[in-house]
Amino acid sequence: MDRRTFLLGAAGALIRRASPAPASRLILLGTAGGPTPKKTRSGPSQVIVMGDRGYVIDCGDGVARQMMLAGVFRTLRHVFLTHHHSDHNADYGNLLLLAWGDNLRAAVDTWGPPPIARMTRLFLELNAQDLDVRERDEGRPALAPLIHPHEIGKAGLVMKDDLVTVTCAVVDHPLVPLAFAYRFDCPDRSIVISGDTRASDALVRLAAGADVLVHEALYAPAAPGAPGSALRKHIMDSHTTAEDAGRIAAKAGVRTLVLSHFVPAEEPPISDAQWMTAARTHFAGQVVVGRDLMEL
Repeated sequence: MDRRTFLLGAAGALIRRASPAPASRLILLGTAGGPTPKKTRSGPSQVIVMGDRGYVIDCGDGVARQMMLAGVFRTLRHVFLTHHHSDHNADYGNLLLLAWGDNLRAAVDTWGPPPIARMTRLFLELNAQDLDVRERDEGRPALAPLIHPHEIGKAGLVMKDDLVTVTCAVVDHPLVPLAFAYRFDCPDRSIVISGDTRASDALVRLAAGADVLVHEALYAPAAPGAPGSALRKHIMDSHTTAEDAGRIAAKAGVRTLVLSHFVPAEEPPISDAQWMTAARTHFAGQVVVGRDLMEL
């Protein structure tokens, strides 16, 4: 290498290091809880966008279309699943397939509890015929080598790149073998996504001092199932009321609590004021009642 080439390379490296990191964008792609499609809200999902790089958390019904509507469809680089319930992973494979059908050329790393690797492999097998045709007729790169699934088995560091450090905590979501909450420490702020959980001390520790906590919210007086039924008991034992979401936000000392994954999502209708009042019972900070495609 000659001296001029060396100096140009060194100067380029200094410029890259000196360039400010892009601001983080948090977009609520879908805010409904539960496995059935809704008329006014998509299935639970959110994306944190840093420049041209998107970190998707959960893949509820309609995630690909929601990313397109938000104008961030081509940012897809990472997918994180909190747990394997259909409202959180139903469109996991579809997001990858549709991104590839559009313009995906870069690798996508996916993260979540087992058996995410097997799920990925089986989804590719399911769509083998379509993949083969499009590779041959449209000249697309093979999809399988672009998808890199990683199985997470415990709390701790998940991944770290030049923009974001991602850590997780194991949360308590009964009947699911393993469920996670994720924390994203970006250069400008920290964002925590609760996933599905009942009130969790592990989540409080993970969210300590965070700028934003996106937390699931259950409106207890309108919880699904008849009073005394097995369904009502399961819902109450497996999720967090809006009041307790506020309590968790207060214990963690977060600045902003964003309510999402609403149960009930539509029927009976719960007003924003009702959600807000419940969350503020124990939390004096900023409360945001999430809406699909809301950017924070």
